[in-house]
Amino acid sequence: MNGALMLIGAVILICILMDRFLEKLAVPSLLIFLGLGMCFGENGLFRIPFDDYAGVNLICSFSLVIIMFYGGFGTNLKAARPVAVQAGVLATLGVAGTAGAVGLFAHLALDLPWLESMLIGSVISSTDAASVFSILRSKKLALKHHTDSLLEMESGSNDPISYMLTTVVLTMMAGRDLSLPLLLAKQLLLGAGGGLLLGAGAAWLLRQDLFSSQQSRTVCLFAVMLLAYALPAVAGGNGYLSVYLCGIWLGNTNLVEKRYQVYFFGVITHVAQVLIFFLLGLLVTPVQLPAVLLPALAIMAFLTLAARPLVCAVLLLPFRSPWGQIGVTAWAGLRGAASIVFAISAVLSGIDMQYDLFNLVFCVVLLSMGIQGTLLPWVAGKLSMTDQSADVGKTFTDYQEESDIDFVEVRLDAGHPWCGQELSALKLPAQLLVAMVDRGGTAIVPRGDTRVQEGDRLVLAARAFEGRGNLSLREVAVDRGHKWANQPVSQISTGKPRLIILIKRGLETMIPTGGTVLQPGDVLVLAEPEEVS
Repeated sequence: MNGALMLIGAVILICILMDRFLEKLAVPSLLIFLGLGMCFGENGLFRIPFDDYAGVNLICSFSLVIIMFYGGFGTNLKAARPVAVQAGVLATLGVAGTAGAVGLFAHLALDLPWLESMLIGSVISSTDAASVFSILRSKKLALKHHTDSLLEMESGSNDPISYMLTTVVLTMMAGRDLSLPLLLAKQLLLGAGGGLLLGAGAAWLLRQDLFSSQQSRTVCLFAVMLLAYALPAVAGGNGYLSVYLCGIWLGNTNLVEKRYQVYFFGVITHVAQVLIFFLLGLLVTPVQLPAVLLPALAIMAFLTLAARPLVCAVLLLPFRSPWGQIGVTAWAGLRGAASIVFAISAVLSGIDMQYDLFNLVFCVVLLSMGIQGTLLPWVAGKLSMTDQSADVGKTFTDYQEESDIDFVEVRLDAGHPWCGQELSALKLPAQLLVAMVDRGGTAIVPRGDTRVQEGDRLVLAARAFEGRGNLSLREVAVDRGHKWANQPVSQISTGKPRLIILIKRGLETMIPTGGTVLQPGDVLVLAEPEEVS
């Protein structure tokens, strides 16, 4: 045990120290952790013998639960709504189509039995959430046409279908009786129903005055995450689907002190990602990989250049998706930790196969992350799909954080009534405090006798608004045909009690006045009281 704790502590410390350096590398950081695990393994520098498939399967499966919950918890449904249907189609029909295409290729090109071929296709049919999230966030890769939201939602939700297909094929290979409609119904209905019910119940519970601190709320949320996976799984449902949907429900619910939960799950998800890839690297025996390198390369090439692009084109063209979006979505179909974990489950089932499935899938993942992951920003640029004016953080629910204290900025332009006055003479409310005066780039700590001047920027602090459940913020995009285009704010009639509080114009964020003229391409943030039902 002491040796294991020393290893875990050393790896976590190395990962933390490498974080800033890894951000500058072109290759995905998770690939480095995979290599780090191989470095510690029996063919690496430290030569640690390790072949505990069952232990790795347990740890990695638990880590996947955390990753999938946070994938749902961090999905901003408002940002993803324009592409939610497309993401759902890719996460279901896309996974099935990919599995079928790869299975057919493995049968014809590698001369494998049908069930063995379909098992390979099922295991590697899903896009890896950890890899996609890591690349989009670390590279700040904002994409046009809501493609970043499409990739996040698809990769976060398609592992359950891949797991279900893997379970079906393994059951058939074991020769056990199988009622396919009943199995699919139990997996989907119990998984989806359990996740949504637990999410709704947990949201109600967290809104009650039952918790003494934000720490207890966070622990409660962690317990709900575990139950969201375990309860449906025990009943024969899809635990991964359940925990993902539970995360979506809770992530898009107004929770008290939610920022603490975002921080907590963000940290443990990062640790889970690092742990998965390190353990998988530690588990693999590199000298055995050359035996499966050629078939893995053939499968990866077919998957990347034929199967995934064909599936994306067939499923996205009916939605009139731009070709650039289809191209980026096809290239971003990274394989990752989930595929290897599902392969370990197949290995533990004891079914004989022509190729070592773990090593085969490991090579596919290694090639996918190394080639697709590294080139994803370049491909997005070549297809003119990067959006320099957007913030990929807005596709996650932690984009707008809660705070006990809010800060606002007031600029003193020419003619402002405060110019030339001492702060004590401004007669500000007692709950409003001038925290700083920025004068030509110099920060001034204000006092009552500080006299403000034209050109100053005043930073004001006030208690955050706590009745947020009664106030709704939403975005409105002004395109060329919009009735508000080229109209001053003072002449805008919304028909409801609303206020335009912010305008995003390209890279600039503006606080509007009545004379501000709205332009095509503007994105407005409207504040309005929520209707009480």
